[in-house]
Amino acid sequence: MFAGNADIGKQLRTTMTKYKFRKPVIADAPAITGLINHFAEKRIMLPRAVADVWERIRDFTICELKGRVIGCVALHVLWEDMVEIRSLAVIESAQKRGVGHKLVEACLRDARLLGIPRVLALTYEPDFFKRFGFRECEKETLPRKVWKDCIYCPLFPKCGETALVLDLKTMPAKSRSR
Repeated sequence: MFAGNADIGKQLRTTMTKYKFRKPVIADAPAITGLINHFAEKRIMLPRAVADVWERIRDFTICELKGRVIGCVALHVLWEDMVEIRSLAVIESAQKRGVGHKLVEACLRDARLLGIPRVLALTYEPDFFKRFGFRECEKETLPRKVWKDCIYCPLFPKCGETALVLDLKTMPAKSRSR
């Protein structure tokens, strides 16, 4: 699925304005699943079945270039006062080009529209999220997340991910670090 990464990388250098960020349709689920599972094979993410992506298709935002999904992210409602950014994945040749940044910005916009004040991220790349104002927290302060999702992870309890939370109430909507 990712054999054309070198070609995509060349396209990215010459077509930065041709990224299309949008909500996916059901037909995008296999591409989203393939992208996530590409990184799951590297033990960077948890694998997803296409049926899981179908069930949560409304959580996702994707980035495409010339009709090909090159990035995805999901914003999942955990409870009334917290959402979680999940499944952030960008093909290697498109990384460090602002795609991930724009995907996270889309999640933060959606969280504000939903009226949910806190955003959670569990990640191996905490510095990326800290640029948005996320702060590290102990997983033990998130018992609903741990007992709802983490307990079923094959890496539990020592996955090595860092838990970070962003309080949108204290952060102005236009506040963005680059």
